[in-house]
Amino acid sequence: MVEELEPSLRRILAPNPSPMTERGTNTYLIGTTDLAVIDPGPMIDAHLETILAAIGPGQRITHILVTHSHLDHSPLARPLSEATGAPVLAAGDSAWGQSEIMQRLAAEGQIGGGEGVDDSFAPDRAVRDGDVIVGDGWQVEVLETPGHMANHLSFVWKGALFSGDLVMGWSTSLISPPDGDMTAFYASLDRLKNRDDRIYYPGHGAPVAEPQTRSAELIAHRRAREAAILTALAEGVADTGALAAKIYTDTPPALLPAAERNILAHLIDLMSRNLIAPVGEFHADARFALA
Repeated sequence: MVEELEPSLRRILAPNPSPMTERGTNTYLIGTTDLAVIDPGPMIDAHLETILAAIGPGQRITHILVTHSHLDHSPLARPLSEATGAPVLAAGDSAWGQSEIMQRLAAEGQIGGGEGVDDSFAPDRAVRDGDVIVGDGWQVEVLETPGHMANHLSFVWKGALFSGDLVMGWSTSLISPPDGDMTAFYASLDRLKNRDDRIYYPGHGAPVAEPQTRSAELIAHRRAREAAILTALAEGVADTGALAAKIYTDTPPALLPAAERNILAHLIDLMSRNLIAPVGEFHADARFALA
């Protein structure tokens, strides 16, 4: 179904509902003649057909923008490009933009990760922070907003910010190292909190009508998790599983593995600030203690 959100902006919901994607991935279409598609979505033929069917008389897709290369956002970019001739624009491939510590951890292969990553993704054109993408009657500004994934971008159009998986109203984001980075996530949320965007259109779920408030809430939520980790470690050494079970007490068992990845992201951030240290060699199942 194609839904008009405001003049020159439509949304198509991909048929991939799950506990991690809510009702499915939001694919957005901007423009009236030249169209930009934001986050084509998962490799589902029916979703590609719906996007193509949304092209009206006198319209054409000229740009395909990807917030980040997870399997629920980016795989359909290439088939859509082949069908329309439009280039795919993104920050880079799935390894682009990782911090030095995340590159090292990825190379060592000791912390797992890689859940849902589109390893084959490669844009036709790389875009950078501050770039302006122009179509007939519209323009979109690029913001680099890493955290959920290193190559995560947000896009700004007419005061509306397409926030991908950085900020959603219905849930917090999964931060799974080395693809996700809690230190970068904090910085990106701080950046958005201090902007004056009028609304967020996220990768999943409903629009966020009070965006600065929501960004501040997510920072406070993560800081509370961080404080809980430090409190738990003050009681004794623990690994990610023990910390997740102690802290995520209201989380369904099926989602505890994701909670452990979030805990690990916090632990890496806390290590970088010299607040905690692993007991012995650092790896995904290491035990940690206060520094």
